[in-house]
Amino acid sequence: MTQINYRAASLILEDGSEFTGHSFGYEGSAAGEIVFNTAMTGYPESLTDPSYRGQILVLTYPSIGNYGVPGKTIQDGMLEFFESEHIHISGLIISDYSSKFNHWNAAMSLGDWLKEEKIPGLFGIDTRMLTKIIREKGSMLARIIIDEDIPFYDPNKDNLVDQVSIKERIVYGNGKYRILLIDCGVKSNIIRFLLRYDTTVIRVPWNYDYSQEEYDGLFISNGPGDPTMCKDTIVNLKKSIGEERPIFGICLGHQLTALAAGAKTYKLKFGHRSHNQPVLEVGTNRAYLSSQNHGYAVGSDSIPQGWLPYFTNLNDQSNEGLKHESRPIFTTQFHPEASSGPTDTAFLFGDFIKAIEKWKMGMR
Repeated sequence: MTQINYRAASLILEDGSEFTGHSFGYEGSAAGEIVFNTAMTGYPESLTDPSYRGQILVLTYPSIGNYGVPGKTIQDGMLEFFESEHIHISGLIISDYSSKFNHWNAAMSLGDWLKEEKIPGLFGIDTRMLTKIIREKGSMLARIIIDEDIPFYDPNKDNLVDQVSIKERIVYGNGKYRILLIDCGVKSNIIRFLLRYDTTVIRVPWNYDYSQEEYDGLFISNGPGDPTMCKDTIVNLKKSIGEERPIFGICLGHQLTALAAGAKTYKLKFGHRSHNQPVLEVGTNRAYLSSQNHGYAVGSDSIPQGWLPYFTNLNDQSNEGLKHESRPIFTTQFHPEASSGPTDTAFLFGDFIKAIEKWKMGMR
């Protein structure tokens, strides 16, 4: 059996903590904000999630790579098994790497994929200790050092949404209901869920002036970074929430809608980045499991008059959604379309379509 020799590499945190591991991805240094994800599966989806832009991702599940990376088949104009066209994380940190993989749709190893997209990856890191540090001190800056020493980099100071949003308008499907999707770093599975209904999805850049577009419902996507950076989106949304057309926002879309309504956002200590986060539908006893990936949240005490909290995080009581008292507008901080799950709240897409149907009936 051929012995693989992995190069030694270092992970250095902003607080001075240092870990030594082995490089199994692209052999180049990288810097960003270090965060962790507790999911057992779904690393192809997580790595291609634009919400992770500029971040070094720690996967807490101990063994990663055993099912490889899917082939790049196209469905509905998108890569079928990924959340975008390429990897968005700045680096990957895991405990144990499985170079041997076995899965029905695997096309390559995780290490080869990282090398192909020039993303460094380290294994042999004590991810339990690393996660304890982040849980104690909060998300912080970090560097992966392989060949050359590089400075720390704070991605939250940049407009990350502008980096991940499309530059030109794209149309998917040919259905009855026209959904205008503001792309702030949209996950492909959101588009897939919308296309399950009789829809035409019109995907536009984050700062697009959509005042001349014909559409039946407005959707604001997830995305990375500080929502206050998206000033153009907020200005456009202020006009839209004054209308009667249905609006649905997810993750960053929730935060942007809240800012447009007059609420405030703040940076979470370490963010919510995991599957199976419990959320409560406010005013009911219904609790759902959700998938989350965000570093900012809407301040519950800043929710303006005319708006109500929709969901609450049962772990830390932070706000997880809003709904308007009289207009068909609602948002969620979590991901109803989550891949690799859970999808307890996928019914919200149906609620959005029902709101559009009702609105169109009123237009007749």
